[in-house]
Amino acid sequence: MTDFFGLCTSTTYVCLEVHSPTANYRTKRCLESERSFAPKRSDMPKPRQRQINPIQAAVERWTATLDAEGSDKSQAWRESLVNGAPKRFTIYEPMALLPSGSFTTPPWAVELARQDGDTLERLWRLILEELSKNAKATLTNLAVNEGIPLQSEGGDAENVLRSPSGLKMLFGDFGPAQPAHDPPSAADFDAAFWVSTKQNGIYQTWAPRWTMFSRGNVKEKARLLEFPRAKADGDDVWALDLYAGIGYFVLCYAALGMRVMCWEINPWSVEGLRRGARANGRSVRVVQGSEDLARPTLDWVRSRRGELDVSGGEDYEDIVVFLESNEHAARRVAEVQEAAAVREVRHINCGYLPSSEPTWRPAWEMARWSRETWLHLHENVGAADTEARREEIQRRFVDWSETEGRGRSAAVEHVELVKTFAPGVWHCVFDVYIKRI
Repeated sequence: MTDFFGLCTSTTYVCLEVHSPTANYRTKRCLESERSFAPKRSDMPKPRQRQINPIQAAVERWTATLDAEGSDKSQAWRESLVNGAPKRFTIYEPMALLPSGSFTTPPWAVELARQDGDTLERLWRLILEELSKNAKATLTNLAVNEGIPLQSEGGDAENVLRSPSGLKMLFGDFGPAQPAHDPPSAADFDAAFWVSTKQNGIYQTWAPRWTMFSRGNVKEKARLLEFPRAKADGDDVWALDLYAGIGYFVLCYAALGMRVMCWEINPWSVEGLRRGARANGRSVRVVQGSEDLARPTLDWVRSRRGELDVSGGEDYEDIVVFLESNEHAARRVAEVQEAAAVREVRHINCGYLPSSEPTWRPAWEMARWSRETWLHLHENVGAADTEARREEIQRRFVDWSETEGRGRSAAVEHVELVKTFAPGVWHCVFDVYIKRI
């Protein structure tokens, strides 16, 4: 199904692929017998009925209500509001997310300022009602995505938690504005508003008030899923993610049959990862709190063959996430490697922007026992500088290899341009392939 703008609306979010509304008809006509030069009336395409954008449809209904209440506004006024309404939207059930800058044109600024809360609530309800017609379930919440600020709210410190403090919540219950406990408790998580989406066959879950979701990472997730699956040869194959977030890439590695150790400092992201893992049928253990984090890492990493089942259970977890800084990752990985609990580390994800450079040397060390390892190094790079940066990264890893003298080679095998981060700046992933020689 396509809407008036040629956008696919067959799923619960807007597809960016442009579909031709006439392609199927042309194909049908080409396959038909040519026994007649003139098509039958029944074969002629029916005139396409004008399809209005659902948000514009809601605005038209809303302005009609205002007219019924005695507004003396003109047709030009109504058209300025309809034409100035956002055209695009994304659905993360049960929330509809509008793009940055929605309802900020001068006519809308005037109209929103002059209407009372009840009248505006009627507009937001109408928008959700129209958008729900093409969704799998009724939508309950409406928000505008204003992006993730680089600095923390009310200060100049870096927003390392990637908290979406710019999210503009228009309608619906998004949960308490502040958790009752610090750090948040299970009760705080239950009281929050959660949404989900499915990309590349993998569910992901997050609380939009507390954590970001990067829709543009869908391309990189799909690329990771094209790597070979882990082989069931008796030894666990591991992946490490040093910036786990809600599990953008963690869940991809798990889908490839790997066990995953990962690190994240935002408790809301960790809870989203936990919920997402469960939604995908993956077992997960969250290691948090001073007491558990002080225990040996071996207590949390169990072998498939039951050799290190020191925590008392019989099953192993697909995913082990440490709610702590990744500064502890190198120590923890070395600990389990020296105990032969973890040997084959196939992927190490270093996914932080604008640069994940502080984790590159630790990642090189974490791969030292493996036959082969892929490092995925994320960084923002100027469009004209990607090749120079690739050569710089290559030289750095060659220097480490020569200094180490352990018979390992490293090469930047690929540079993936994921998405534009800003004009002239690309979010790049440098794939470094390390192998024993």
